[in-house]
Amino acid sequence: MFAALGDATRLSLVAKLSDGPPLSISRLAQGSRLTRQAITKHLRVLEGAGVARSMRAGRENLFALRPEPLKEAQDYLERVSGQWDRVLARLKAHVEK
Repeated sequence: MFAALGDATRLSLVAKLSDGPPLSISRLAQGSRLTRQAITKHLRVLEGAGVARSMRAGRENLFALRPEPLKEAQDYLERVSGQWDRVLARLKAHVEK
């Protein structure tokens, strides 16, 4: 998932998807210099990482954000950050003796 989110275009798509209802590829491509095909490739990467899901609505594919994996990543990063804070505090205390 971190690799999928490591791309500026995909982060932009996640931001657009987080603002509301599922969006079509055409809507996601609006205001972008990328083609619909390029947007689709990025969306497939996000879908493969579990961050987005697609659904069929008539002739269109709509994409929606899946916030659960992002929440899990946030929880993980907070845990790791806390561990580093404790390690750095011990190091600081040791150095300042």
